[in-house]
Amino acid sequence: MQEKTSMDTVCKQDLCNGCMACINVCNKGAISIKDTLDAYNAVIDEKKCVHCNRCMRICPRNSTLDFKKPQLWLQGWAKEKNVREKSSSGGYATAIMSAFAERDNCYVVSCVFSGGKFVFDVAESSKECGRFAGSKYIKSNPVDAFKLVKKLLNENKKVLFLGLPCQVAGIKNYVGKNLEENLYTIDLICHGTPSPELLKQYLRESYKKEIQNFQNITFRKKNNFDLHEQGVRLTPPSIQDRYTIAFLDSLDYTKNCYSCEYARTERISDLSLGDSWATQLPQDEVQKGISLALCQTNKGRYLLDIADIMQFPVDIEASILANKQLQRPSVLPKQRAKFFKRLKKSLSFSDSVRLAYPQKCLKQDIKSTLHRFGLWGGAERQVTNMYTITYYEKDDV
Repeated sequence: MQEKTSMDTVCKQDLCNGCMACINVCNKGAISIKDTLDAYNAVIDEKKCVHCNRCMRICPRNSTLDFKKPQLWLQGWAKEKNVREKSSSGGYATAIMSAFAERDNCYVVSCVFSGGKFVFDVAESSKECGRFAGSKYIKSNPVDAFKLVKKLLNENKKVLFLGLPCQVAGIKNYVGKNLEENLYTIDLICHGTPSPELLKQYLRESYKKEIQNFQNITFRKKNNFDLHEQGVRLTPPSIQDRYTIAFLDSLDYTKNCYSCEYARTERISDLSLGDSWATQLPQDEVQKGISLALCQTNKGRYLLDIADIMQFPVDIEASILANKQLQRPSVLPKQRAKFFKRLKKSLSFSDSVRLAYPQKCLKQDIKSTLHRFGLWGGAERQVTNMYTITYYEKDDV
């Protein structure tokens, strides 16, 4: 078990995943999350703490994690056209959640954008599951999910929890072995997540608008990785916003992400979902989005069986090579320390990214200027995997 540090944190300083399990298990309200932009810390208030150590025992960073090897690898997409179109990838997540929610006494808990925050909510029907669709390249807050999930399980309900691997680990620790039978879990293959304060700052500086005034925010549309509101890009076609540049280059994740214990082939959940970057399926299907699934348990097989999805075999070795986070955590960029130092000295987010990646940002700025004068028609920027970028002229897509 991790001993308390001199900084009075639940786990080692600056390595908190932000899963929020410790906050939920503490009935004295002695734990709070301190967000310093570059790191999270679960801080203990010594005036309230009774030294029961429950927070330290429940923390996934201090626990022995139960990883399982995938029993089955496959790829495919949701059969329902509308589900696939609205999903970032092939729609597996939405199709599985929808099928589960339609069963008797079954509930789905996952992340949704609401009131300017990325929080967790519950769905009781397939229609409600549509709110969960889309990738969220930000550190979401599952603090309200823990007691909700436990309450439903105590009522003998079945619950499907879909989140990041560290969030799944927190939920499993919090629920415990006695209630695990009716808990189904899906983790998303994750590259890392920035503090939500960075997105707030970027939107405020670049668009003069507070995040709570946005109706909806999404981070990609199929293979186009850019910020969108209500499905509309915030920048013209092919001109990439600074937030996305920072994310794709792993510049602004919280510190724990660079030593992520979940970035491996063995998984923490019943089912793991991501993009099938290494697919050999027809290119027209690739453009529509193809999901990758890693199934670890019989519960995972059940989730795949009940969903209305197309299933195809996939090259396992190629899939691991194309999804780096099935091998290792994201690599900490050498520019990261200076990036956060500039931010904390009140330099704007956009300028801090520009100084970290001057050539990349200059290219986007030139295209933006040409676009304003009607000289840039724009090529659609496509990400063929998280590490290879291709440009397609409009006539080709």
